[in-house]
Amino acid sequence: MAYRSFEDLEVWKRSCAIAVRIYELLRDSKDYGLRDQMQRAAVSIASNVAEGSERSPKEFRRFLRIARGSAAELRTQAYIATKIGAITSNDMTLVVNELKEISAMLTGLANSITDN
Repeated sequence: MAYRSFEDLEVWKRSCAIAVRIYELLRDSKDYGLRDQMQRAAVSIASNVAEGSERSPKEFRRFLRIARGSAAELRTQAYIATKIGAITSNDMTLVVNELKEISAMLTGLANSITDN
């Protein structure tokens, strides 16, 4: 795996961008519980990539799996947010599609990590 820091990883950059997008989409939401939960899940994706990258290869793979779980959690919350009118259907589609791509990137990265 050829990178110097987590900041070099495209999956980390995209995870940060989706977190910012979630904050923007929910800025005016009065559903504080869902807003908080979605923001936490979104921030968790990039945070787990960063934290894991500073650990052993085995632990990094584990943190990438946790990040994938947070991405799945956020996808579920995006569906719910659309059903209750907190975000538009179009925004939900964009978020869900990006999260699916991020999840695939996380899987690819995890599979590329060796214990060397």
